[in-house]
Amino acid sequence: MSKILLVVPEAPVQQAAGGAALRAIKGKGLRFGVLDNSKSNADHLLRMLIDGLKAQTEVASVVSLRKSSVSEPAHAQLLDQLAREADLVISAMAD
Repeated sequence: MSKILLVVPEAPVQQAAGGAALRAIKGKGLRFGVLDNSKSNADHLLRMLIDGLKAQTEVASVVSLRKSSVSEPAHAQLLDQLAREADLVISAMAD
């Protein structure tokens, strides 16, 4: 499995492992991943982001997944699927 650097907006900041390799975009277009945290309107916000990205760059595919609960962390299987199927992943919360 490839390593993924997660940026969590909480203190204290954890130092990332050094020497992380950049992922090459395979083929033509970006494979875009979306993780919906299950809050109200997060799906609308993410859809707007996807539409904006598609308007500005070539997108080969979009994999959109949703957490089972807003109060629980994403399951490892869900994160593994995003790591396999996406070059870039964005998550959002909204109300």
